[in-house]
Amino acid sequence: MNQAHNPLFDTVTLGDLTLPNRIIMSPLTRARASQPGDVPSDMNATYYAQRASAGLIISEATQVCPEGKGYAFTPGIYSSEQVRGWRKVTDAVHEAGGRIHAQLWHVGRISHNELQPGGASPVAPSAITPEGSQVFISAESGMVDVPQPRALETEEIPKVVEQFRQGAENAREAGFDGIEIHAANGYLLDQFLRTGSNQRTDEYGGSVENRVRFPLMVVEAVKQVWPTARIGVRVTPTGSFNSMYDEDPHTTFEAFARGLDEAGIAYLEVVEDSFQGNHEEGRPESVLKAIRNAFSGTYIGNGAYSRDEAIERIQAGYCDLVSFGRPMIANPDLVERFRQNAPLNRWDDSTFYGGDERGYIDYPTLEQAQ
Repeated sequence: MNQAHNPLFDTVTLGDLTLPNRIIMSPLTRARASQPGDVPSDMNATYYAQRASAGLIISEATQVCPEGKGYAFTPGIYSSEQVRGWRKVTDAVHEAGGRIHAQLWHVGRISHNELQPGGASPVAPSAITPEGSQVFISAESGMVDVPQPRALETEEIPKVVEQFRQGAENAREAGFDGIEIHAANGYLLDQFLRTGSNQRTDEYGGSVENRVRFPLMVVEAVKQVWPTARIGVRVTPTGSFNSMYDEDPHTTFEAFARGLDEAGIAYLEVVEDSFQGNHEEGRPESVLKAIRNAFSGTYIGNGAYSRDEAIERIQAGYCDLVSFGRPMIANPDLVERFRQNAPLNRWDDSTFYGGDERGYIDYPTLEQAQ
């Protein structure tokens, strides 16, 4: 491979932000918010600041309301304490020279009564139990099966849209540079998009036009708070994680991408392949091409990318930027390691979720390792 010019280190524009490179830190749930209250802490600020050399950091998924929570110790962005906690994080990232977007999240049916206010049932587009899905509810209980959700009533949907809008407003108050709407991985917005989880008969179910309606309403709501240049969306068009499928992902996600293009948002982050149960035979190129053709904004590729594959696919025009997950967890200086084509630290997946500083802020940089 001719690497005289490495496109990973081009300065690029994303919306109205100038990024020093094309290496994005993917949103990564780490379940280390302080308790009580699911509040970001000084340790979280250190973790993100260590990775500020990324072109852009996308925060871990952050629930926009108490009902949006699906796992213990994940952070929220609906209380004043949480907003103040996130301000510590954004200040630390900015002081380190970085840029950070908040990923706004509602888990929908991927939750448990013990995590819901008043022990209520989790909500979903339809009352369909996601087979085989589990959530972490406490250190004592560990992982437990997800119960049957209840279908959201038609008149409840505007309230959820407003929770996303308020989350976007809180993200601005917390000092983020923009937001990413989580419409991936089998969570609430993804549940509305796909036929396997959405069997509604009202205006939010059935046809593809109806299934994209609620997610696009969320986009329009957050546009009241943020300019479109600071808004992105994440999708998993063929991901099967959380018991997800769609009868025709080509049509569904082409239509959603077209709607996002008409909304004018800055970027679309597409999980093309995933360790979470997704296309072992490789990237679903026909679906990805349909999305790319329908969306004229910045396309961020995601999913088990190596450095070399990122270079190749950017050069070939398959994507504009690439987001990295597990390599970014284990290598706070991933950008510099990619620049030098240096060896990477191996991640320890036993420390991905929950715990303390171990496996979180103690991975050595190249300089420290040497």
